[in-house]
Amino acid sequence: MGSKGSKSPEPSPFLDTPWREINWNDKQSALQYVKNYKPHIEGRQLRILLHGPVGAGKSSFINSVKSVFRGRMCALALVDNTSAGCFTNTYTTYKIEKETPNTFHPFVFNDIMGLTEGKGVLVDDVKLALKGHVKENYKFNPESKLSEGDQFYNTTVNPNDTVDVLVCVIPADTARLMTDKTLRKIREIRTAASRLGIPQVAILTKIDQTCPEIKEDLKIVYKSAYVKEEIEQFSVNVGIPMNCIFPVKNYSEEIDLNDDTDSLILSALKHIINFGEDFMNHKMNQAEGSHGYA
Repeated sequence: MGSKGSKSPEPSPFLDTPWREINWNDKQSALQYVKNYKPHIEGRQLRILLHGPVGAGKSSFINSVKSVFRGRMCALALVDNTSAGCFTNTYTTYKIEKETPNTFHPFVFNDIMGLTEGKGVLVDDVKLALKGHVKENYKFNPESKLSEGDQFYNTTVNPNDTVDVLVCVIPADTARLMTDKTLRKIREIRTAASRLGIPQVAILTKIDQTCPEIKEDLKIVYKSAYVKEEIEQFSVNVGIPMNCIFPVKNYSEEIDLNDDTDSLILSALKHIINFGEDFMNHKMNQAEGSHGYA
């Protein structure tokens, strides 16, 4: 028995062994994998819709993906380095250009207005986007949803308009501060996607802001007890399985690329593409099984 007043040692914030394995030396192979991706269905593109709280890093993730593909820093989606409201206001599609000018990879990202307590994107508008009813450049109105008959309401939906993967982007450093109202919105959007069969993934951004050790060495992220707890808690809160939640660090203050940052981004992107491809193939099989009736 210890002497009176003695304290047990504080548990280490890092585990002895990683709770998830990643090949940190396989960046080029992972990059080639996503660069070589081609949908099995002719003429299809895979649409990835990003949503989440204001300031979570949705636009920064798009820029980070483009940077990894181009091998240099890129700023395709505009970002705002403040917390004074939502910077993204319109429904915008972002393509990733190939090495050959004016040719693009067969997957696109859609960025939308962030979820907030007050003047954020309406859940009903996100539901319409999932079904392909929101046209490019629609300006989100926090006061009223997009309605049929509006010039930005897409009545004639083709397969490339609909969402194939829903990605919830959440910040690791403030995930615990998300309000119940914001979590309810995320769950409602997830439920709508589930009813459509759309797979869902979450990205945990800003992992480097959770502790100095991870900021110094990203490779220990999967040994971090804190990051693991954040992912476990978010999984419980919204229902996304842990193996569909990926920690990443977006490029923000750097001027040069980093292999470890790239590896985490590519690991997440590879799974996003695989989930979306599986869903597209499943929809095609269903349509063929019902003689074209979906």
